[in-house]
Amino acid sequence: MNTALTEALGCRYPVVQTAMGWVSDANLVIATTQAGGFGFLAGATIAAEALESEIRKVIDATGSSNFGLNFHMFQDNAAQCVDLAIRYRLRAVSYGRGPDAQTIARFKAAGVLCIPTVGALKHALKAQQLGADLITLQAGEGGGHTGGVPGSILLPQVLAAVSVPVIAAGGHSTGRGLAAALAAGASGIAMGTRFLMTRESPTPASTLARYLKVDDPQQVRVTTAVDGMRHRMIENRFINRLEQAGPFGRLRIALASAWQWKQQTGMSLAHMGTVFVRALREDPAALSQVVMAANQPVLLQRSMVDGEPDAGILPSGQVAAVISELLSCREVIDGIVAEANQCLETLLARCPAEPSATPNDRLAHSGERS
Repeated sequence: MNTALTEALGCRYPVVQTAMGWVSDANLVIATTQAGGFGFLAGATIAAEALESEIRKVIDATGSSNFGLNFHMFQDNAAQCVDLAIRYRLRAVSYGRGPDAQTIARFKAAGVLCIPTVGALKHALKAQQLGADLITLQAGEGGGHTGGVPGSILLPQVLAAVSVPVIAAGGHSTGRGLAAALAAGASGIAMGTRFLMTRESPTPASTLARYLKVDDPQQVRVTTAVDGMRHRMIENRFINRLEQAGPFGRLRIALASAWQWKQQTGMSLAHMGTVFVRALREDPAALSQVVMAANQPVLLQRSMVDGEPDAGILPSGQVAAVISELLSCREVIDGIVAEANQCLETLLARCPAEPSATPNDRLAHSGERS
């Protein structure tokens, strides 16, 4: 299966495993890579002192640097992430709040592809302007921070406006979804929740059981209670308590989370005080959201590391409701590709083709802009 994505990233199939905090570790990336997909390490939640060894682990197991690293410029070790991606000549980096033009130029000079994740047309246009090589477009069905526009509207809108290959994300877990994305003009799909719910996922069994229990997409809903921004996650006791709490109740929950984060990171009381004062000056009503946003790693860690699914947050795409078993990464990718090929063959059989054009020829141009 050959598309603009597979040609750019050097993977066998146009399937990307996204970077999920506390989930996308070396083992998950290795399993994805060996199954023919393209995986990203979650650099934002891998300890700085362990990051290089995780990168080396993937290289040693796969025999190449053909994978990616995700990071945020606001994290403490952002400079380390940039340096390691360049030093090891990783195939790509991904990010949300992106690096500046100078950093992007460094990546390009080293041959590291830049793949920002965006959720709106204006952000896609800005990403292209800054030098994105490909763009991951997350629709409203996706998990974690997400927009409100479904993929059926957002994907065609962005495809018509940008000239770089687009990777469709949000709502994908099947070959039918991959075929639909390719038929629309995307170069492939990116999945988070589907890879979180695999046998190679490091997510604790108790938390995975909570994901598997979801059988209604409406149970995977959007809330703004955590940090004021749209978050799609599985409804649980923590979220319900946060939503029902008043301003002071949310502040109390936020401060408790902040204190736990201080204990884990060694953050000084003076630094915590500076954050609180700045938030009070900017918007007193939003103090709890500011504190909670800064401590989301703790909220994720409770569920994704400690195995307490009702004590933290459970970011998830709506596809969790249609996933009923934990497969291996290879089984997931093989199944998706087989189903996609079948769908595409059926679709192409219904369409008159040029005598010299084979189905694979037409598929190879998927996602390329004229």
